[in-house]
Amino acid sequence: MQETKRQKQIGQLVQEELSSIFQRIGFNVVDGGMISVATVKMTPDLLEAKVYLSMFKINAPNEMLERIKERMGEIKKLLGIGLGKQLRRIPELSFFLDDTLDYVFKMEELFKKIKEDDANIKDGNNK
Repeated sequence: MQETKRQKQIGQLVQEELSSIFQRIGFNVVDGGMISVATVKMTPDLLEAKVYLSMFKINAPNEMLERIKERMGEIKKLLGIGLGKQLRRIPELSFFLDDTLDYVFKMEELFKKIKEDDANIKDGNNK
């Protein structure tokens, strides 16, 4: 089912506010790595938000995700303060790892390997 315009608007609002909150509480840069809010998907009733986090150079992404979940109360409270005037109810948050960057890196490695293999085959045929 496709997201409605309202779901996208609220998702964008939540994403921007969460990015700001992560900066304020120090979750955007951790141990030399970076965490960013990649996307937020809202349910049709706007009561639940699936928050996808992109983690770059974070050694233990699942542990970091747990640390974030442990501070869920604080994050939701700050979200309520930031969005209280725009939303009647602050959505329940669910955090997930966004593996898009990992996928992109894997694809780049595959293409690089294919290119190298093609070059090796051509070099082998020319000798």
